[in-house]
Amino acid sequence: MTVRFTHVRLVGGVHHHHIARLRAVSDGGQTFDDTREAWVAFVESNNSGYVQDAYGNTAWVAVHTNGFTKWLQTYADGVWTDNLLALPRY
Repeated sequence: MTVRFTHVRLVGGVHHHHIARLRAVSDGGQTFDDTREAWVAFVESNNSGYVQDAYGNTAWVAVHTNGFTKWLQTYADGVWTDNLLALPRY
């Protein structure tokens, strides 16, 4: 399954590992709202997610880790990017 991430909730800071929850929508229009940990498991289970900007540019999401905590972060053109942090907050 593929989802497009639409909103982000941060707790305790402003970096990717502070993402507590994410909202997403599937290509079929179904909406989802879950924890960072659940979305990490989703991506690690061979599902995918992306962020799309106002210009239609797509950045795919990958699991990133510091060795202790796993989080989602966009990866575009060989570079880790901040597209998830640019999403509207809820």
